[in-house]
Amino acid sequence: MKIHEYQSKEILKKFGVAVPRGKPAFSVDEAVKVAQELGGPVWVVKAQIHAGGRGKGGGIKVATSLDQVRAYSNQILGMQLKTNQTIPEGQKVNRLLIEEGVDIQKELYVGFVVDRTLQRVVLMASSKGGVDIEEVASKTPELIHKISIDPLIGLQDTKSDEIAQKIGLLNTSLRQARLNLQALYKTFWETDASLVEINPLILSSKGRVMALDAKLSFDPSALFRHPEITVYRDFDEEDPSEIEASKFGFAYISLNGNIGCLVNGAGLAMATMDAIQLFGGEPANFLDVGGGATTEKVTAAFKLMLKNQNLKAVLINIFGGIMRCDVIAEGVIAAAQAVHLRVPLVVRMKGTNEDLGKKMLADSRLSIISVDSMEEAAQKVVIAAEGR
Repeated sequence: MKIHEYQSKEILKKFGVAVPRGKPAFSVDEAVKVAQELGGPVWVVKAQIHAGGRGKGGGIKVATSLDQVRAYSNQILGMQLKTNQTIPEGQKVNRLLIEEGVDIQKELYVGFVVDRTLQRVVLMASSKGGVDIEEVASKTPELIHKISIDPLIGLQDTKSDEIAQKIGLLNTSLRQARLNLQALYKTFWETDASLVEINPLILSSKGRVMALDAKLSFDPSALFRHPEITVYRDFDEEDPSEIEASKFGFAYISLNGNIGCLVNGAGLAMATMDAIQLFGGEPANFLDVGGGATTEKVTAAFKLMLKNQNLKAVLINIFGGIMRCDVIAEGVIAAAQAVHLRVPLVVRMKGTNEDLGKKMLADSRLSIISVDSMEEAAQKVVIAAEGR
């Protein structure tokens, strides 16, 4: 689960990470009021969306007067902000963060992620902050420094000092860097985060080390332990189809293709999408109904998938282990009849009650292309989507 920058900073402050003073604003008048409360000659008006690259897209402005705060807030609030991380039509800005201006001497990068190969949290840091870290990693990988952290020991002083020195934090700033890095690790560990990224971590002209921007994401499987984080969820930033899927307990992710996929099991779903692409097609979604889905869940999943107006064909790929093929067939028939299915439907079923499921589909009088292998299923659905 992703949260907004201002929410991330609220969490970081609780763990002792230094951040600029600031508050969220949901209207232009509220933005001006926040700036007045903060005081000072310089304010930063920041769009709050779940995407990076906001500055390049015009979503971050530096104001030197309250009139400018009002003008920039009026300009940004409600805009469709397009960045390299949003969908093509952009994301509507519904809230702002108004922050005090900070004098920047250096911009650095710090990130904590889980390395699944090492099975440990890894701290990544670079002296090149404020830019696309992916570009730094590809063009100048020697500027990315990494250390893995033993969960039984945590981030030791010697390790944090070592990486801080490598990215240019020295002398009087070293202790501040250590405290902030250790607080960031504690944040990551105790909130069950999947990402804690500070870009940039800045050194001010007065020697202060501070998180100027913050991006936090959390493991959804662990959110039951963190109701205080769950309340940060912003449904306006999420795909409505994915929200609806979560209500029924299945996994759905919208993609850019035109071939709908309904599969049981995440691994099989990924393999199905790979097979479609292998034969020249593009999946329209990832949809895993799980191993123990009911007829109602399958019906809901099928209906949700068919809401996509770009669909040219649908592939159902089921391996009946825990899931029974007749349950899938019953759900598919109910949903197809309810929505008046108008696109080709390719079905591959193997496993428990396979023959019964196939018979139910055949007796339904729906126009179904029945196949036995996944390779054939992928080929047939690509041909169907192309209208051949």
